[in-house]
Amino acid sequence: MGKPGRPRNQTARREALVSAAGRAITQRGLEGLRIKDIADAAGVSQGSVLYYYPELSDLVLEVHREAVESYLASRQEAYDSAPATDPAARLLALLRSGLPTVADDPVHALLYELHRRAGRSPGHAELMASLFSREVALYTTALEVGAAVGIFTLAGNPRDLAHGLVALEDGYGLHMISHNAALKLERTHELLRAQARMVTGHAEL
Repeated sequence: MGKPGRPRNQTARREALVSAAGRAITQRGLEGLRIKDIADAAGVSQGSVLYYYPELSDLVLEVHREAVESYLASRQEAYDSAPATDPAARLLALLRSGLPTVADDPVHALLYELHRRAGRSPGHAELMASLFSREVALYTTALEVGAAVGIFTLAGNPRDLAHGLVALEDGYGLHMISHNAALKLERTHELLRAQARMVTGHAEL
């Protein structure tokens, strides 16, 4: 009877370690990350961390993977929660979901910290590229649907426009996480909406 439960327990323990490692990275950054920090955050011994993740790099990669999937799920949920009959409302929901809510937003802080590994690790580079591609796909859908029902008059190819919106919110988000006083949340929303109005020709965005 014990054996069937073991995989579930191991999965739960791995998930707990990934969550704890994410918190530790947010608090200390990647450069200062130690096994002890993760063990303390998870409430386990350092040996327990090493048992499940002998290589710290594997655990950090798993944190990045989980952060990407969780963030994308929240963006998809924001889009889906807006009325399907209102493409403008759906686009606005998508715009709002892509920015840090506060300067110390843990989700964005974690993602920006993990993205730093992309230049030195193919695994992290793949995750970063996947996140960008899937965000572009979300925006492309939002723009195409609005154009199809006659709400949007797009200024160009929808996928190209989507690339621009994702890159813009990424840039603004980085400045917000870096405590740029010129880019508070409401001001940044306003700037993104202005770009969306130019992209879609929809004056009420």
